[in-house]
Amino acid sequence: PQVATYDLQPEMSAEGVLEAALESLRTESHDLIIMNFANPDMVGHTGSLEAAMQAVSVVDDCVGRLATAVLQAGGQMLLTADHGNCEVMWDDDYKSPHTAHTTNLVPCIHIGAHKDMHIANGRLADLAPSLLAMLGIEQPTAMTGTPLQRSNRP
Repeated sequence: PQVATYDLQPEMSAEGVLEAALESLRTESHDLIIMNFANPDMVGHTGSLEAAMQAVSVVDDCVGRLATAVLQAGGQMLLTADHGNCEVMWDDDYKSPHTAHTTNLVPCIHIGAHKDMHIANGRLADLAPSLLAMLGIEQPTAMTGTPLQRSNRP
């Protein structure tokens, strides 16, 4: 959006991003969709708690609608982030809004088929190998990551 700061429009373009993904699911035009809801990150940088809460609410709604569509399509979804931000909005040391990325661990959630599978803890480098495994594509030897998928079976 064309705004001076993202706290002025915390919903940003989330609805448009969601609609593009939903259209791709409806038309089955892609085997893989990689997308980013930037709202919590970009609005978090403004330091506005109220706007960050609105941004998270919008993204929560969009992710819920996307997950429903993915399940209805018989697909799979990995939900994660590359860093934190708006989960910490106040810096107690400086007594001011916290506007930077955090180093907190971020979850990686699997939604969809393969109910006998869970996602192990890992690192950002493990995401690409995980996506390749979901697509049934062999991991190149140059990739140092490890797929996060683990079987729940003994």
